[in-house]
Amino acid sequence: MNSQPMSELQAQWRTVIEATLDRWLDNPDAPAPRLQDAMRYAVLGGGKRIRPILAMASSMAIGHPPDTALVPGCAVELIHAYSLIHDDLPAMDDDALRRGKPTVHIAFDEATAILAGDALQALAFEVIGSEGDYSAPTRVRMLQILSRASGQVGMVGGQAIDLGSVGRTLPLEDLQRMHRCKTGALIEASISLGALAAETADETQIDALRTYGRALGLAFQVQDDLLDIEGATDTIGKPQGSDAARNKPTYPACLGIDGTRDHLRSLQEQAVSALAVLGRSADPLRQIADFVVTRTH
Repeated sequence: MNSQPMSELQAQWRTVIEATLDRWLDNPDAPAPRLQDAMRYAVLGGGKRIRPILAMASSMAIGHPPDTALVPGCAVELIHAYSLIHDDLPAMDDDALRRGKPTVHIAFDEATAILAGDALQALAFEVIGSEGDYSAPTRVRMLQILSRASGQVGMVGGQAIDLGSVGRTLPLEDLQRMHRCKTGALIEASISLGALAAETADETQIDALRTYGRALGLAFQVQDDLLDIEGATDTIGKPQGSDAARNKPTYPACLGIDGTRDHLRSLQEQAVSALAVLGRSADPLRQIADFVVTRTH
């Protein structure tokens, strides 16, 4: 087990993640420089990189080097970046600020933003099919996991529910169903892909990581909802109160602030408890759970 604090590991991993993403996005054969610039603008130089970090920590949890999961983890990050571009569009949330800078459709134009998102989605599947040292069955399974988490039963489906729920207060069960798709699916996929990349995980380990990922994915969104109310715009990188201003369904609207904090603590406990069977090798995942529920951006 690596004894370094998670903050140091995350800093090291972010450097490797950024270099990998930069390499993938530097394509000398790209025929449309403005499109490539928009893709790079959306992906590089910002973000917590929590999804690739989760994939790498999951690989460590079952006894493999973190770099084993670098490719699928970074592929999820490309899907996440594409989802943010489209989420910010005028037809969706119509946001002008993301990660403390103008959103892609503001910095470039709406058509370029749409195409940049499309291209990032395609690139994610391209790199899983071509990068890294994985067996053919593992690559196919990775593609299945990522495509399912990205599509109508995952992130895109969750976004559709979200758009259709504006102005409504959803009961907790429906709210969690929406966020298991919209936010949780890609977080769960990151963890599953990290385990799959090692190609040695047994069913007990996979079940533990799946349970952890399910709770963590919801916890991430619960904390996001709290930050939308309590965070500062210059810290969270987007307008404070934007969800409330759009009358979107949130955990505080459903449970109140105190109830939301209680629910967040419960999800953190569920996530951490699931890791007991993995021993000390899962300490990075435990520390990530702590970070998710205490982060300020």
